[in-house]
Amino acid sequence: MLYLYYIMSTIYDKYEVVIGLEVHAQLNTQTKIFAADEASFGAAPNTHISAITLGLPGVLPKFNGAVLEKAIRLGLALNCNITPENHFARKNYFYADLPKGYQISQDKLPICTGGFVEITINNQQKKIALTRIHMEEDAGKNNHELDENYSLIDLNRAGVPLLEIVSEPDIRSSDEAYQFLTEIRKIVRFLDVCDGNMEEGSLRCDANVSVRIHGETNYRNRVEVKNMNSIRNVKRAIDIEVKRQIDIYESGATIDQETRSFNQADGTSFPLRSKENAHDYRYFPEPDLPPVIVTENDIQAIKLSMPELPKQLFDKFTKDYHLSDYDAYILSDDKETVSYYQELIKHTNNFKAAANWLINEIKHYVHEHHLPLSSFVVKPIKIAEIIALVDQNKISSTGAKTVFHQLIDSPESSAISIAENHNLLQSNDDNELKNWAAQAIAQMPEKAMEYKKGKKGNLNLFMGIVMKLSKGKADPKLTTKILEELLSQ
Repeated sequence: MLYLYYIMSTIYDKYEVVIGLEVHAQLNTQTKIFAADEASFGAAPNTHISAITLGLPGVLPKFNGAVLEKAIRLGLALNCNITPENHFARKNYFYADLPKGYQISQDKLPICTGGFVEITINNQQKKIALTRIHMEEDAGKNNHELDENYSLIDLNRAGVPLLEIVSEPDIRSSDEAYQFLTEIRKIVRFLDVCDGNMEEGSLRCDANVSVRIHGETNYRNRVEVKNMNSIRNVKRAIDIEVKRQIDIYESGATIDQETRSFNQADGTSFPLRSKENAHDYRYFPEPDLPPVIVTENDIQAIKLSMPELPKQLFDKFTKDYHLSDYDAYILSDDKETVSYYQELIKHTNNFKAAANWLINEIKHYVHEHHLPLSSFVVKPIKIAEIIALVDQNKISSTGAKTVFHQLIDSPESSAISIAENHNLLQSNDDNELKNWAAQAIAQMPEKAMEYKKGKKGNLNLFMGIVMKLSKGKADPKLTTKILEELLSQ
């Protein structure tokens, strides 16, 4: 059995995986890209439509300027070149969910060219090159499940603005694809370009997958895999497609260039159609839209409005605040976490404690109660008060957690008032501490003798008794010093 496993591993290992991703980010503009129809998700079918969306005779599209700004923001974030003169084109193909019979997109002159996405894989940095980002309109949506006899069409999505992010075939594993998509989703959310919800279809990904023998320089036929509604399913679909292609090559057959749909329920795929090339779409310039001009002043103005991005924040948290890579990664993962943390450290210089409270206590609480962090009732300044009380040895770490949970019930209270009302303030009175320490030693004279003979770990036993006698109020540092003094006599 092990021998068979070795043979199979050797067969698969001799192939190199080649992946390029096409990511469609649905922009969170109020209206559609070429019409004033509402662009929001979740409305009743076919209620966000108009004569322009339907492409009725005599209507003209009008470009939504908010789309251009979001495209430039994303291009700058992904290190792209911004095209000064942009043209739209008609991409001709017919589906039932494309009422005009063509899609308005960009062909020869996309808004962004070049650029890269930096990922971390096996603790190494890798740049995945981008080919382009272009603006286009979305198609409607077919539903084949609501009626057993008919396919139903919802055109609410038709005309919703998209940015298509096209990578070079630089991705060499499903893990790299996973990281690439994770970074893209994080960035579009930070930029407020797209909400990144793959489950709702506002972020969609098609994977172009091929394999070749290690050392080959030519690309073999690729297969485009569609219908993946999560980053995890993109990874699954790639792994399954890679195995399918290698098995076909090993059987002596060849791969057809085609588009396949991924069945998430059983982890299989099935062919949809032969893969079109660009010339099959018969692109030609869109006659009803003038060129869109982007000036250097436009670019600089947008650049000045850009927020700090996850990579910049990660570097700042590790280099300036001396946080661990793990802490920095968690804190820079989403905008709400960044916002809360940055507000918190306005009120405390204990960056590590601030990170610990946010990552552990606060995130655990909001996750357990299914809340967004923005709805968490305890303001950052209150957490800073707790941190200050601990740093000043006024309350213990256990007492701090009690204060935290009391603040959730009474968010307008101060941390110090809660500590006082619940008798949580630590005692640093020498006489009181010596009295508790002496009582602890008196309760276990044999353990005191063991300590004097070198069993220093017994100190923790006495500390536990002092904490019990003081109901947690004894200052640990002072108590430790007093116990050591008494036990050495």
